[in-house]
Amino acid sequence: MFALVDCNNFYASCERVFQPQLNNKPIAILSNNDGCFISRSDEAKALGLPMAAAAFKYKNFCKQHGIHVFSSNYPLYGDMSTRVMNVLQQFTPDMEIYSVDEAFLKFEGFDYYDFNSYGLEIKNRVYQWTGMPISIGIAPTKGLSKVANKIAKKFKDKTDGVYVIDSDEKRLKALKWTLIESVWGIGLGNLERLRKRQVKTAYDFTQLSDEWVRKQMAITGLKLKKDLEGKPSLDLDDHTRDKKAIATTRSFEYTYSDFENIKERITTFASSCAEKLRKQHSSCNMVIVILRSNRHKKGDRQHRASTIITLPYATDSTLVIANHAVKALKSIYKSGIKYKRAGVIVSGLVPTNNRQLDMFNTQDPKHKPLMDVIDGLNEKIGDYKVKLGSQDLDRTWKMRQEHLTPRYTTNINDIIEVK
Repeated sequence: MFALVDCNNFYASCERVFQPQLNNKPIAILSNNDGCFISRSDEAKALGLPMAAAAFKYKNFCKQHGIHVFSSNYPLYGDMSTRVMNVLQQFTPDMEIYSVDEAFLKFEGFDYYDFNSYGLEIKNRVYQWTGMPISIGIAPTKGLSKVANKIAKKFKDKTDGVYVIDSDEKRLKALKWTLIESVWGIGLGNLERLRKRQVKTAYDFTQLSDEWVRKQMAITGLKLKKDLEGKPSLDLDDHTRDKKAIATTRSFEYTYSDFENIKERITTFASSCAEKLRKQHSSCNMVIVILRSNRHKKGDRQHRASTIITLPYATDSTLVIANHAVKALKSIYKSGIKYKRAGVIVSGLVPTNNRQLDMFNTQDPKHKPLMDVIDGLNEKIGDYKVKLGSQDLDRTWKMRQEHLTPRYTTNINDIIEVK
C-alpha cells in the first residue's frame, strides 16, 4: 500500500502554528517581493480570493474582508517541512519527499494493518508534534493514493482527514468522482487529447486501450493508467538524485536600470548556483543568464533576453561561474531599460570527481580549498556571511517583504517569548 501525505494549506498553516489566534481566520501568503498570492487558507478561498492574484489589485479586497496577508517566510516553512517529514519517517522506512508539503509513504510488510487507524495515528502524531494539519490518502498504488488524498481533503468531516481505497468498489467509485483534469500527471497536452476522446473522468481514462495510451501518452501515461487500475506501476522515486540543471531566478525589489546593481544581483544568483552545485558534487559546462523588463509597465521600453556561455572546462567554482555570468550579462544588457527580473541557470552538469580534463584549460587549483572554506564558514555562521566582493554584503536577496513574520524556529532572535 501507498500513502500520500499532504499538509493542508501549508504556508498558511505554518503561520497559524505560531499565531493560533488566526485559526479559522482567512489567511493569504504572498510570493517573492509580495507580488501575488501563492497560498490561501480555506476561509480566504471561500471569500473569493483568486490564486496567483496580483497583491496590489486585491489590497482593498483583503482589507474589506479581513484577510490576514503575510510575506513568504521560507526559512520557517522549510524548517516546518523538515519537522513534518521527520515525523513521517517514523512510520515506514520507505518514503519519497515529493514537495515541501507532500510525501509518499510505501508500506511493505504491513499486510495485517488497519490502514485507516494507522493513517489516523500518523495524522494525530504529526499534529501533536508539529501543529500541522495533514490529509492522508492510502491505496494500493501511488496514483490511487493521490485520488484518495483528494477525497480525504474534500470530505474531511466524513473522513477525518484519512481515506483508504482498499476495495475495487471504492476504487471505481473514486475514479468516477475524479475529473480527468484533477488526475495527477495529466498535463495540458494530454488533457486536450483525452477530451477529444470524450474522457471526462479518471474512470473514463482507465477504459481506453493500452495501445492508444502508450502511443499518445508514452510509457509514463500507460504506467499512470495501470496505477489507476490498481496495478502498481509507479514506485517511489529516489529524491536524492542530482538535478540536471540548477537555476536561481528572482524579481528585483525595485526596477533597476544601472548596470552595477544588476551585476550585483547576477553575481549573487551565480554564487547561489555554484553553492548548490557543490552540495550535490556536480560541475557545470554552461552558464545561462536571463534578463527581463517589467512587462506590466506598458509605457516603459521592454526588453527580454537570454544568452548561453559554454565554459572552457567543467567547474563548481563560484569565482569562475560568477565571472562568466557577468560576461553574459554584458552581452545582453541594454542601457535605459528598467529591468525587473533576472536569473542564472547552470547546466551541462557532470560529477565533479568524473569530469573531463583539458590539458590547456584548467581551473586554478586554489579554487577548491577556497570554496571548501567559504562553504564551511557559511554553514557554521549562517546567512551567507562570506561573499564575493561584488555582492551586497548586507542582504542575501533584495526582496520586498512588508508583511514578514518572525522566523520562529530558525533564528534565535525570533524565538517565541512566553510571558
